[in-house]
Amino acid sequence: MARVLDQDRALIASDVSAWLARHESKEMLRFITCGSVDDGKSTLIGRLLYDCNQLFDDQLEMLEADSKKVGTQGAKLDFALLVDGLSAEREQGITIDVAYRFFSSEKRKFIVADTPGHEQYTRNMITGASTADVAILLIDARKGVLTQTRRHSYLAKLVGIRRFVLAITKMDLVDYDQDAFDAITAEYTSFAQEIGVEHWLAIPVSGTTGANVTSRSEETLWYDGPTLLEHLETVEIDAKADALKPLRLPVQWVNRPNQGFRGFAGQIAAGSVSPGTEIRILPSGRLARIARVVTMDGDLEQAVAGQSVTVTFDDEVDCSRGDVIAAAADPPEAADQFEATIVWMGEDELLPGRGYWMKIGTQIVTAMVQEPKYEVNVNTLDHLAAKTLGLNAIGVAEISTDREIVFEPYAVAGASPNRMLGGFILIDKATNSTIAAGMLHFALRRAHNIHRQHLEVDRETHSALKGQKPAVLWFTGLSGAGKSTIANAVEKKLAARGRHTFLLDGDNVRHGLNHDLGFTDADRVENIRRVGQVARLMADAGLIVLTAFISPFRAEREMVRAMLPQGEFIEVFIDTPLEDAEKRDVKGLYAKARAGELKNFTGIDSPYEPPESPEIRIDTTDMDAEAAADHIVETLLSRR
Repeated sequence: MARVLDQDRALIASDVSAWLARHESKEMLRFITCGSVDDGKSTLIGRLLYDCNQLFDDQLEMLEADSKKVGTQGAKLDFALLVDGLSAEREQGITIDVAYRFFSSEKRKFIVADTPGHEQYTRNMITGASTADVAILLIDARKGVLTQTRRHSYLAKLVGIRRFVLAITKMDLVDYDQDAFDAITAEYTSFAQEIGVEHWLAIPVSGTTGANVTSRSEETLWYDGPTLLEHLETVEIDAKADALKPLRLPVQWVNRPNQGFRGFAGQIAAGSVSPGTEIRILPSGRLARIARVVTMDGDLEQAVAGQSVTVTFDDEVDCSRGDVIAAAADPPEAADQFEATIVWMGEDELLPGRGYWMKIGTQIVTAMVQEPKYEVNVNTLDHLAAKTLGLNAIGVAEISTDREIVFEPYAVAGASPNRMLGGFILIDKATNSTIAAGMLHFALRRAHNIHRQHLEVDRETHSALKGQKPAVLWFTGLSGAGKSTIANAVEKKLAARGRHTFLLDGDNVRHGLNHDLGFTDADRVENIRRVGQVARLMADAGLIVLTAFISPFRAEREMVRAMLPQGEFIEVFIDTPLEDAEKRDVKGLYAKARAGELKNFTGIDSPYEPPESPEIRIDTTDMDAEAAADHIVETLLSRR
């Protein structure tokens, strides 16, 4: 069984329910440890767990066995083995993944994230820091402030951590020299001022000997500050500051177990809520009052930031998942264009203009990231020119969403970060992988100054005047597949039947609208985005639009599909094997690509992602252009 604190043992023996209630009511502090390689992060956490009596007997037995087998402390316990769980970590003596551990002291409960120090694991460090209140920066007393110390300080500050502990470790290896401690403190002071870190405390510690970890050391009588544990037990927690802010309750679920109850469930991101509180539902702006604050244990008179509750209104007001319940007198903004800092976590580079899922709070929208304004060198903090972002890169860019979202700036001077409505993640639509995390700065001015104009002559009127149902026939396939030939034949047949059409051809568009774009992946994405917007406008005018573009990426074809009403986007896959398309090679492009004279050519050194379920598939090995055109026209006109 686990060892317990001496002061708890008697209470457990006499009244275990009271002990559980006491433990449940303790505040929770989340913190991270970060630093350079082999600065002793895992050892320090292991020492905290050991000194706080948070290890089970079998864990102690395993620690003793592992220390003898793979430990680095000779006959002594190697506390790093308690948290370096991956076999690769133990073999190399470093931290790779983020390791979370729970423990408690007499005054508080803690969740600690042991984050990796290597630069290639920046995304892991960001993940661990994203929910932390405090960052413990470990500095080897022998090495002083290093590049990684500066980088981790910047990253922790970037994600909203406001309170830092400078744990100057391995003091036993410098004989607890005060001069070494003072020199490191002085150097860090100037850097902290440079990046805006205001609240930090330096503590001389040794994870190996336990000096100043949970008890004061006789070796550092010159230090009169708190021990590490004492500081963690008393440092301010952001949750308290969040409770003083205006109400923000993102709706996660509409709870309707029966006809007589309709509640709106979610976790309170900021502020407090009570029966009678006047609220505003965003983005609709509707007003209401809270009738009840419901939990599984009964109704509450008040709930504060951090609590998960279900609220009901005094009136039937429309509210759904993704909406935000806010203080009526002080609501957040809603916008669809922003500036943001982005931490790229995907193996593939950012493609500016591509549509990604953006999740912010409980809202999910399609977002497009523009070409970065700059990339940040996290070691020097210099701003670098960049056209994209790669793995672990951090940059600032503009983002646009397909509809307005409720948000708040992530960082506000002197206040805790708005993590729920200011922080977001980007998700690849094809793989559902999380590829980036970000922090919103502000809404762009144009997002507030540009409004949609209501038009009296709408798309239904245009469609009725032309006597046809609008559509976008999206021809896709390899170069030389026959897209333009078949699209031309289809348009001629439609014109002969009195249909109003327009053909957007890939080569023609690149002579005008898209003459400034090349053939990189990013330019291909932007090429399709522009054409998609033009096709949508033409469909709004009631036309049948035909587009003949290679459009190699599924994500962009789906982006255009999402621009149109359901059923109006008809994907036509001109399915021609590469060898057949290459044999035709009317323009000589394949020959140039094979010779290395033409870079980024689809099918040769740039990928083509064939449609998975197109509305129409044309096998050009089995059907000539005339027959294909007839089939497409009949399929189009047979729609209801």
